[in-house]
Amino acid sequence: MAVTKAKELVSSNSVIIFSKSYCPLCVTVKQLFSQLGANFKAIELDQESDGSQLQSALAEWTGQRTVPNVFIGGNHIGGCDTTMALHKEGNLVPLLTQAGSVAKSST
Repeated sequence: MAVTKAKELVSSNSVIIFSKSYCPLCVTVKQLFSQLGANFKAIELDQESDGSQLQSALAEWTGQRTVPNVFIGGNHIGGCDTTMALHKEGNLVPLLTQAGSVAKSST
């Protein structure tokens, strides 16, 4: 049931971050996406009634139990380290743009 819900959330949002409100790494990723002007949906697992089931379902589906658990364009990206590495390499904004989350810049 939770796997189905997780997959529906991912498929219906171009960018989704499964997060916990108190997690500093989650805050870092959400701040980065906000600074980039990305439209994203954050699911705070610690505030969802089925958050622990969702987190277990994500672990089963992606092999990653930790948060943040980031999906862009329906693809599992990973956690904070992977997201930050993509940004440092200059590959995050193109992914966000391709997913329709960020408008193409005129620069």
